[in-house]
Amino acid sequence: MHRRETRVLLRHYLEQGVGKTELARRFGISRRTVYHWIETGQLDRDLDSQEARYRARPPVATQLDPYKAIIQERLEAFPLLTAQRLFEELRSAGYPGGYTQLKEYVRQVRPHAPPEPVVRFETPPGYQGQVDFGTFQLPWGRRYALLVVLGYSRLLWMQFYTRQTMTTLIRGLESAFEFFGGVPQELLFDQMRSVVLSDERLGGSGLIMNAEFVRFAAHWGFRARACRPYRAKTKGKVERPIRYVRQSFFYGRTFLNDDDLNSQSEHWLQRVCNARRHRTVGEPPRARFERDERERLGALAQRPYPMLGLPSAAVVPIRASQRIEVQRRPLSVYAEAVR
Repeated sequence: MHRRETRVLLRHYLEQGVGKTELARRFGISRRTVYHWIETGQLDRDLDSQEARYRARPPVATQLDPYKAIIQERLEAFPLLTAQRLFEELRSAGYPGGYTQLKEYVRQVRPHAPPEPVVRFETPPGYQGQVDFGTFQLPWGRRYALLVVLGYSRLLWMQFYTRQTMTTLIRGLESAFEFFGGVPQELLFDQMRSVVLSDERLGGSGLIMNAEFVRFAAHWGFRARACRPYRAKTKGKVERPIRYVRQSFFYGRTFLNDDDLNSQSEHWLQRVCNARRHRTVGEPPRARFERDERERLGALAQRPYPMLGLPSAAVVPIRASQRIEVQRRPLSVYAEAVR
Protein backbone atom coordinates (compact mmCIF):
# COMPACT_ATOMS: atom_id res chain seq x y z
CA MET A 1 0.00 0.00 0.00
CA HIS A 2 1.34 3.37 -0.98
CA ARG A 3 1.91 5.85 1.82
CA ARG A 4 -0.61 8.55 2.50
CA GLU A 5 2.06 11.22 1.98
CA THR A 6 2.54 9.94 -1.61
CA ARG A 7 -1.05 10.75 -2.52
CA VAL A 8 -0.84 14.13 -0.84
CA LEU A 9 2.25 15.06 -2.88
CA LEU A 10 0.72 13.60 -6.04
CA ARG A 11 -2.32 15.82 -5.69
CA HIS A 12 -0.08 18.83 -5.08
CA TYR A 13 2.02 18.24 -8.23
CA LEU A 14 -1.06 17.57 -10.37
CA GLU A 15 -2.41 20.96 -9.31
CA GLN A 16 0.93 22.46 -10.37
CA GLY A 17 0.52 20.97 -13.89
CA VAL A 18 3.04 18.13 -13.71
CA GLY A 19 2.13 15.24 -16.09
CA LYS A 20 0.83 11.93 -14.86
CA THR A 21 3.59 9.95 -16.60
CA GLU A 22 6.27 12.09 -14.95
CA LEU A 23 4.64 11.70 -11.55
CA ALA A 24 4.42 7.93 -11.95
CA ARG A 25 8.13 7.88 -12.71
CA ARG A 26 9.01 10.15 -9.75
CA PHE A 27 7.07 8.15 -7.18
CA GLY A 28 7.83 4.71 -8.64
CA ILE A 29 4.21 3.76 -9.28
CA SER A 30 2.38 2.79 -12.45
CA ARG A 31 0.32 5.21 -14.48
CA ARG A 32 -2.67 2.89 -13.95
CA THR A 33 -2.42 3.57 -10.21
CA VAL A 34 -2.33 7.32 -10.79
CA TYR A 35 -5.43 7.16 -13.03
CA HIS A 36 -7.19 4.87 -10.53
CA TRP A 37 -6.68 7.37 -7.69
CA ILE A 38 -7.98 10.18 -9.85
CA GLU A 39 -11.04 8.26 -11.14
CA THR A 40 -12.04 6.96 -7.71
CA GLY A 41 -11.67 10.40 -6.13
CA GLN A 42 -9.02 9.37 -3.67
CA LEU A 43 -6.99 12.50 -4.44
CA ASP A 44 -10.01 14.76 -3.96
CA ARG A 45 -10.63 13.75 -0.36
CA ASP A 46 -9.24 15.83 2.48
CA LEU A 47 -6.36 13.55 3.23
CA ASP A 48 -5.04 15.79 6.00
CA SER A 49 -8.16 15.16 8.09
CA GLN A 50 -7.69 11.42 8.01
CA GLU A 51 -5.98 9.85 10.98
CA ALA A 52 -2.66 8.32 10.07
CA ARG A 53 -2.52 4.64 10.93
CA TYR A 54 0.76 2.87 11.40
CA ARG A 55 1.23 -0.80 11.91
CA ALA A 56 3.16 -1.94 14.95
CA ARG A 57 6.74 -2.83 14.26
CA PRO A 58 7.23 -6.58 14.56
CA PRO A 59 9.26 -7.55 17.62
CA VAL A 60 12.94 -8.23 17.07
CA ALA A 61 14.38 -11.31 18.69
CA THR A 62 17.26 -10.66 21.08
CA GLN A 63 19.71 -12.81 22.98
CA LEU A 64 17.93 -11.81 26.18
CA ASP A 65 14.55 -13.39 25.27
CA PRO A 66 15.27 -16.88 26.69
CA TYR A 67 16.25 -15.33 30.05
CA LYS A 68 13.42 -12.80 30.56
CA ALA A 69 11.38 -15.24 32.62
CA ILE A 70 14.34 -15.70 34.98
CA ILE A 71 14.73 -11.91 35.34
CA GLN A 72 11.06 -11.38 36.16
CA GLU A 73 11.06 -14.21 38.67
CA ARG A 74 14.13 -12.84 40.45
CA LEU A 75 12.72 -9.29 40.54
CA GLU A 76 9.41 -10.48 41.95
CA ALA A 77 11.27 -12.15 44.78
CA PHE A 78 13.86 -9.38 45.23
CA PRO A 79 12.63 -6.06 43.72
CA LEU A 80 15.81 -4.18 44.63
CA LEU A 81 18.18 -6.59 42.92
CA THR A 82 20.58 -4.56 40.76
CA ALA A 83 21.02 -5.02 37.02
CA GLN A 84 24.71 -5.78 37.59
CA ARG A 85 23.84 -8.60 39.97
CA LEU A 86 21.32 -10.02 37.49
CA PHE A 87 23.92 -9.79 34.73
CA GLU A 88 26.35 -11.90 36.76
CA GLU A 89 23.66 -14.50 37.46
CA LEU A 90 22.58 -14.69 33.81
CA ARG A 91 26.17 -15.00 32.64
CA SER A 92 26.50 -18.03 34.90
CA ALA A 93 23.32 -19.40 33.32
CA GLY A 94 24.78 -19.03 29.81
CA TYR A 95 23.55 -15.59 28.74
CA PRO A 96 25.78 -14.53 25.79
CA GLY A 97 24.54 -10.96 25.41
CA GLY A 98 25.75 -7.64 26.75
CA TYR A 99 24.98 -5.65 29.87
CA THR A 100 23.27 -2.65 28.21
CA GLN A 101 20.22 -4.45 26.85
CA LEU A 102 19.82 -6.26 30.17
CA LYS A 103 19.93 -2.97 32.08
CA GLU A 104 17.29 -1.39 29.82
CA TYR A 105 15.01 -4.37 30.19
CA VAL A 106 15.38 -4.42 33.97
CA ARG A 107 14.48 -0.70 34.06
CA GLN A 108 11.25 -1.49 32.20
CA VAL A 109 10.07 -4.49 34.20
CA ARG A 110 11.33 -3.75 37.72
CA PRO A 111 8.31 -3.49 40.06
CA HIS A 112 7.89 -0.11 41.72
CA ALA A 113 6.21 0.33 45.07
CA PRO A 114 3.32 2.83 45.06
CA PRO A 115 4.47 6.24 46.37
CA GLU A 116 3.58 6.95 49.96
CA PRO A 117 1.05 9.73 50.44
CA VAL A 118 2.69 13.02 51.45
CA VAL A 119 1.51 14.31 54.81
CA ARG A 120 2.75 17.84 55.40
CA PHE A 121 4.08 18.48 58.87
CA GLU A 122 1.77 20.94 60.62
CA THR A 123 1.73 22.53 64.05
CA PRO A 124 -1.38 22.76 66.23
CA PRO A 125 -3.19 26.09 66.73
CA GLY A 126 -1.38 28.57 68.96
CA TYR A 127 1.74 26.47 69.21
CA GLN A 128 4.29 28.04 66.89
CA GLY A 129 5.24 31.29 65.16
CA GLN A 130 8.16 32.23 62.95
CA VAL A 131 10.17 35.45 63.12
CA ASP A 132 12.48 36.87 60.49
CA PHE A 133 13.96 40.14 59.23
CA GLY A 134 13.84 41.05 55.53
CA THR A 135 16.01 43.77 53.97
CA PHE A 136 14.43 46.17 51.48
CA GLN A 137 16.17 48.95 49.58
CA LEU A 138 14.30 52.24 49.18
CA PRO A 139 15.31 55.55 47.55
CA TRP A 140 15.96 57.10 50.96
CA GLY A 141 17.83 54.16 52.45
CA ARG A 142 17.69 50.58 53.59
CA ARG A 143 14.75 49.43 55.69
CA TYR A 144 14.20 46.23 57.63
CA ALA A 145 10.87 44.43 57.70
CA LEU A 146 10.19 42.41 60.84
CA LEU A 147 7.81 39.58 59.99
CA VAL A 148 5.96 37.27 62.37
CA VAL A 149 3.78 34.50 60.92
CA LEU A 150 1.72 32.01 62.93
CA GLY A 151 2.47 28.43 61.92
CA TYR A 152 -1.10 27.08 62.00
CA SER A 153 -3.21 29.83 60.44
CA ARG A 154 -0.40 31.60 58.48
CA LEU A 155 -1.64 34.92 59.81
CA LEU A 156 1.12 37.48 59.15
CA TRP A 157 2.19 40.65 60.97
CA MET A 158 4.77 43.00 59.49
CA GLN A 159 6.39 46.35 60.28
CA PHE A 160 9.29 48.25 58.68
CA TYR A 161 12.11 49.70 60.79
CA THR A 162 15.21 51.78 60.18
CA ARG A 163 17.51 49.53 62.19
CA GLN A 164 17.82 45.83 62.93
CA THR A 165 18.59 45.87 66.65
CA MET A 166 17.56 44.02 69.77
CA THR A 167 15.35 46.94 70.78
CA THR A 168 13.63 46.81 67.39
CA LEU A 169 13.06 43.08 67.73
CA ILE A 170 11.66 43.26 71.26
CA ARG A 171 9.32 46.19 70.65
CA GLY A 172 8.28 44.74 67.29
CA LEU A 173 7.40 41.37 68.80
CA GLU A 174 5.34 43.11 71.45
CA SER A 175 3.39 44.88 68.68
CA ALA A 176 2.91 41.54 66.93
CA PHE A 177 1.58 39.95 70.14
CA GLU A 178 -0.90 42.80 70.49
CA PHE A 179 -1.94 42.30 66.87
CA PHE A 180 -2.53 38.57 67.42
CA GLY A 181 -4.16 39.12 70.79
CA GLY A 182 -1.91 36.51 72.38
CA VAL A 183 1.47 34.76 72.37
CA PRO A 184 2.37 31.42 70.68
CA GLN A 185 4.10 28.78 72.79
CA GLU A 186 7.31 28.94 70.77
CA LEU A 187 8.95 31.20 68.19
CA LEU A 188 11.30 30.04 65.43
CA PHE A 189 14.08 32.41 64.41
CA ASP A 190 15.55 32.09 60.92
CA GLN A 191 19.05 33.51 60.30
CA MET A 192 18.88 35.95 63.24
CA ARG A 193 22.28 35.34 64.79
CA SER A 194 21.99 38.26 67.19
CA VAL A 195 19.19 36.39 68.99
CA VAL A 196 19.59 32.63 68.62
CA LEU A 197 22.75 30.90 67.41
CA SER A 198 23.44 27.26 66.62
CA ASP A 199 26.49 26.12 68.57
CA GLU A 200 28.62 24.21 66.03
CA ARG A 201 30.88 22.94 68.80
CA LEU A 202 27.90 21.02 70.17
CA GLY A 203 27.09 19.53 66.78
CA GLY A 204 24.31 22.02 66.14
CA SER A 205 22.26 20.70 69.06
CA GLY A 206 22.91 23.51 71.50
CA LEU A 207 21.65 27.09 71.46
CA ILE A 208 23.39 30.29 72.47
CA MET A 209 20.91 33.07 73.16
CA ASN A 210 21.25 36.75 73.84
CA ALA A 211 20.78 37.29 77.60
CA GLU A 212 18.40 40.22 77.10
CA PHE A 213 16.25 38.12 74.82
CA VAL A 214 16.16 35.24 77.30
CA ARG A 215 14.63 37.59 79.85
CA PHE A 216 12.22 38.94 77.24
CA ALA A 217 11.03 35.43 76.33
CA ALA A 218 10.45 34.59 79.99
CA HIS A 219 8.51 37.85 80.45
CA TRP A 220 6.10 37.01 77.62
CA GLY A 221 6.00 33.26 78.23
CA PHE A 222 7.28 31.74 74.98
CA ARG A 223 10.15 29.43 74.05
CA ALA A 224 12.72 30.47 71.41
CA ARG A 225 14.12 28.02 68.88
CA ALA A 226 16.40 28.20 65.85
CA CYS A 227 14.94 27.19 62.49
CA ARG A 228 16.20 23.90 61.13
CA PRO A 229 16.55 23.19 57.39
CA TYR A 230 13.26 23.17 55.51
CA ARG A 231 11.59 19.77 55.99
CA ALA A 232 7.89 20.44 55.53
CA LYS A 233 7.07 16.73 55.19
CA THR A 234 8.65 15.69 58.50
CA LYS A 235 9.87 18.14 61.12
CA GLY A 236 10.71 21.80 61.40
CA LYS A 237 8.20 23.46 59.05
CA VAL A 238 9.49 26.85 57.86
CA GLU A 239 7.40 29.43 56.03
CA ARG A 240 8.85 31.76 53.38
CA PRO A 241 7.04 35.08 54.02
CA ILE A 242 9.85 37.38 52.83
CA ARG A 243 9.69 36.18 49.23
CA TYR A 244 5.91 36.51 49.25
CA VAL A 245 6.13 40.07 50.64
CA ARG A 246 8.64 41.06 47.94
CA GLN A 247 6.50 39.71 45.12
CA SER A 248 3.00 40.59 46.32
CA PHE A 249 3.57 43.83 48.23
CA PHE A 250 6.91 45.53 47.64
CA TYR A 251 7.57 44.92 43.93
CA GLY A 252 6.29 47.69 41.64
CA ARG A 253 4.92 49.97 44.40
CA THR A 254 5.86 53.58 45.09
CA PHE A 255 6.34 54.85 48.64
CA LEU A 256 6.66 58.46 49.77
CA ASN A 257 8.36 57.92 53.14
CA ASP A 258 8.53 55.50 56.07
CA ASP A 259 5.03 56.40 57.29
CA ASP A 260 3.59 55.73 53.85
CA LEU A 261 5.53 52.45 53.66
CA ASN A 262 4.05 51.14 56.89
CA SER A 263 0.62 52.50 56.06
CA GLN A 264 0.52 50.65 52.75
CA SER A 265 1.86 47.48 54.35
CA GLU A 266 -0.88 47.58 56.99
CA HIS A 267 -3.52 47.99 54.29
CA TRP A 268 -1.99 45.12 52.29
CA LEU A 269 -1.94 42.81 55.31
CA GLN A 270 -5.61 43.46 56.00
CA ARG A 271 -7.01 43.44 52.45
CA VAL A 272 -4.70 41.01 50.63
CA CYS A 273 -2.24 38.90 52.64
CA ASN A 274 -4.44 37.73 55.51
CA ALA A 275 -7.63 37.72 53.42
CA ARG A 276 -6.50 35.71 50.38
CA ARG A 277 -6.98 31.95 50.05
CA HIS A 278 -3.72 30.44 51.24
CA ARG A 279 -2.42 27.80 48.82
CA THR A 280 -1.37 25.30 51.50
CA VAL A 281 -4.20 25.50 54.03
CA GLY A 282 -6.91 26.20 51.42
CA GLU A 283 -8.59 29.08 53.24
CA PRO A 284 -7.88 32.69 54.29
CA PRO A 285 -5.43 32.98 57.21
CA ARG A 286 -7.71 35.44 59.02
CA ALA A 287 -10.67 33.06 58.94
CA ARG A 288 -8.53 30.12 60.05
CA PHE A 289 -7.04 32.22 62.85
CA GLU A 290 -10.39 33.47 64.19
CA ARG A 291 -11.97 30.01 64.10
CA ASP A 292 -9.19 27.83 65.50
CA GLU A 293 -6.17 29.73 66.78
CA ARG A 294 -7.04 32.94 68.58
CA GLU A 295 -8.29 31.18 71.72
CA ARG A 296 -5.26 28.84 71.77
CA LEU A 297 -2.67 31.61 72.12
CA GLY A 298 -1.08 32.36 75.47
CA ALA A 299 -2.18 35.38 77.48
CA LEU A 300 -0.54 38.76 76.92
CA ALA A 301 1.85 40.10 79.53
CA GLN A 302 0.43 42.73 81.85
CA ARG A 303 3.04 45.29 80.80
CA PRO A 304 5.79 45.73 78.20
CA TYR A 305 9.14 44.17 78.89
CA PRO A 306 11.42 46.51 80.89
CA MET A 307 14.73 46.41 79.04
CA LEU A 308 17.76 46.39 81.32
CA GLY A 309 20.21 47.57 78.66
CA LEU A 310 20.85 51.27 78.28
CA PRO A 311 19.20 52.91 75.27
CA SER A 312 21.54 53.09 72.29
CA ALA A 313 22.99 56.53 71.47
CA ALA A 314 24.87 57.96 68.58
CA VAL A 315 28.59 57.16 68.56
CA VAL A 316 30.75 60.27 68.91
CA PRO A 317 34.54 60.55 68.95
CA ILE A 318 36.06 60.88 72.44
CA ARG A 319 39.14 63.01 73.03
CA ALA A 320 41.95 61.55 75.11
CA SER A 321 41.56 64.26 77.73
CA GLN A 322 37.78 63.91 77.89
CA ARG A 323 36.47 62.51 81.13
CA ILE A 324 33.93 59.69 80.83
CA GLU A 325 31.27 59.56 83.49
CA VAL A 326 29.67 56.20 84.18
CA GLN A 327 26.07 56.13 85.35
CA ARG A 328 25.78 54.13 88.56
CA ARG A 329 22.59 52.32 89.54
CA PRO A 330 21.74 50.53 92.80
CA LEU A 331 20.78 46.84 92.58
CA SER A 332 17.26 47.71 93.71
CA VAL A 333 16.65 49.32 90.30
CA TYR A 334 17.35 46.03 88.50
CA ALA A 335 15.31 44.06 91.01
CA GLU A 336 12.35 46.37 90.42
CA ALA A 337 12.74 46.10 86.63
CA VAL A 338 12.44 42.30 86.49
CA ARG A 339 9.32 42.09 88.65
